[in-house]
Amino acid sequence: MKSFLVFLTLCIALKVSAQETGFSTDPLDAKFVTSDVDLFWEAFEKVDAATENPFEAYLEKGSPGVQGFIEYRIVNADSLLEMVKKRKDDYLASKGVLADLESRKKRVQAIYAAMKYWYPDTVFPPIYFVYGRFNTGGTVSDDGLILGVEMMKNLDGLAGLVAHELIHYQQKFSIPEADFNLLANVLFEGSADFLGELISGDSVESLPHYQYGDKHFQQLALEFVLSLDNETNVDWLYGTTGKDDRPNDLGYWMGYHITKAYFEKADDKKQAIHDILHIGDAKSFLIKSGFLDSQLAQAKKMTDAEKEAFLRSLHKKD
Repeated sequence: MKSFLVFLTLCIALKVSAQETGFSTDPLDAKFVTSDVDLFWEAFEKVDAATENPFEAYLEKGSPGVQGFIEYRIVNADSLLEMVKKRKDDYLASKGVLADLESRKKRVQAIYAAMKYWYPDTVFPPIYFVYGRFNTGGTVSDDGLILGVEMMKNLDGLAGLVAHELIHYQQKFSIPEADFNLLANVLFEGSADFLGELISGDSVESLPHYQYGDKHFQQLALEFVLSLDNETNVDWLYGTTGKDDRPNDLGYWMGYHITKAYFEKADDKKQAIHDILHIGDAKSFLIKSGFLDSQLAQAKKMTDAEKEAFLRSLHKKD
């Protein structure tokens, strides 16, 4: 499902980029839409006494942000009610987290201005703050960027999150669905991390999966090269098999470094940004980056038996 969601997000990005959105191209026009937060808490306060599901009204009256958060995330009012009852205290912990939101607007405008510099065709859709079911921190839809407020403990990570989702909104990958393999998914997410860092200045290197990746680079690099044509993202994005002690989302780390290598190698940095946002051949992009050249050469010399033995050796011993 998560693999499908990555491709779904890409399809959305392709769709919004192919039509006239009517959204501003001015970085100063950053728009925060928080109306759904009040709607959520109105429903929340009725949970104990209501004879009908109060979240029906939240979904019916919700903004385009809520509508874009329903499929695969909120799902329906019953699913949301069940989660609210299960994690009531966690939802309450996020109440008031947006109190200082307006003071963050200049920071977001600066990020938008940086993106406009690097990629002049950037459009700036609204940023919707909505409540979901603790399964998504942020995503994009035709209508804009959508952030899950229940996932926020504070606004310290807002700049990086907005930057990451803004990149997804601009991405125009043209990789055929049949070729959207592990490598393509990793580039999709990792490039958003790299470009998001570039325009926000918020480093991702201190994140646990980045630190783990750097520490285990040699093993992970060869494993990735042997797996990059896989149709599944397991052990790299959104979950692991538990075969070792790796954290989730190592694919972000790998995609980040491939993208960074491509960018640093390019003479024309703005053209590099354009290339990164318009990847059409994931394998060609990887090769041009030069990042995993030694591992690609090593894998080419390995027999099938040697490859299988190496991949088996990664499983922790019982």
